[in-house]
Amino acid sequence: MAQELEPRKQARQARARVTQEAIVEAAARILEQDRLDDLTTNGIAERAGVSIGSLYQYFPNKEAILVALIRRERALLYSDVMDIAQTCGDAAGKIEALIDVGIKHQFARPRLALQLEYIEQTLDIGPEAQALTARLVSAVSDIAKVLAPDAGPHAARDVVVICQALINAAGLAGETDVPALRRRLRSAVNGYLSDSAKAR
Repeated sequence: MAQELEPRKQARQARARVTQEAIVEAAARILEQDRLDDLTTNGIAERAGVSIGSLYQYFPNKEAILVALIRRERALLYSDVMDIAQTCGDAAGKIEALIDVGIKHQFARPRLALQLEYIEQTLDIGPEAQALTARLVSAVSDIAKVLAPDAGPHAARDVVVICQALINAAGLAGETDVPALRRRLRSAVNGYLSDSAKAR
């Protein structure tokens, strides 16, 4: 039987939304503290300051809470990317800003980001990750075309994958030198776009 990964209901009133968000944030804080023994519905409810009954009104299990947390973090990333893509400015500056957004989302709460990287592999939400990558590629596509109009149709996707891979690897390795990571990302992206355009 497939595990329930969807909320039981979506909060509509302000007070209910606060409660639902408190539950999701409680799970995030437990993950940040590496206290996985506390990552139970009872532990999450206690951290959120709600009754277990209230928790079960919104979520059928802890996995559904984790999926909600992953979706929240993805939505924040996508929102920031779209803000950059839709603003005026030169393409090179937008690439720099996109790199900074990726780094920010990895390192603002690094322990949480690392935990979610692992947890995401254990939950059946792979198609959502692919859909997010597709949306990010779409947002980056126009920027990549300006910087390297002859780079080919896959340039935006490759740029997104390069950034994801380097940022995730830096997080997993425990890197803390953000300026050095930013320089590596800039070099990798600009080098890729330049070489791809020459190869066509």
